Amino acid sequence: MIDYFKAILTRQFEASLCMLDKCIRECPPAHWESKIANGTVRQVAYHTLYYGYLYLYPSLEAFEPTEFHHRGGLRPAGVTTCIGLTKDETLAYLATCRRKAVETFASETPDSLQVPARFPWLSLSRGELHWYNIRHIQRHTGQLSAYVRNATGSREDWWVDSGWQDRFGQ
Repeated sequence: MIDYFKAILTRQFEASLCMLDKCIRECPPAHWESKIANGTVRQVAYHTLYYGYLYLYPSLEAFEPTEFHHRGGLRPAGVTTCIGLTKDETLAYLATCRRKAVETFASETPDSLQVPARFPWLSLSRGELHWYNIRHIQRHTGQLSAYVRNATGSREDWWVDSGWQDRFGQ
């Protein structure tokens, strides 16, 4: 049963990232710095990936920042905005998040999924944190998708039901 659960978790996380990838790729260069929600497209995309990556770790203390975090902005307590990354860097960061997710989910056990996630602002088990993480990615992907589709006039269906799909020509 655990292998089935991990497979589902991996496919749904990848589907979320696939849809985010589509938003980033389709964003016209002239709109990358445009205001959306409380930041720019650049900042919202980075924020989404930052927390997507962070929550794959068992705790805040275990988090290992990458070069993407140093360029895009580490988020010390109380900081709500970040610099973000270029579009190409953001796509590379997304690929890094995807690899980290596949590795993380493959290593989970029934016991590891039941321990508390050790982030001071959350009170979830590690298993529930993974679902929370997917929902967070989807929330911001929805914001970006609505913005980019409006900016480009796209009527294409960007929904991905499961897994990473190359139907977008990436």
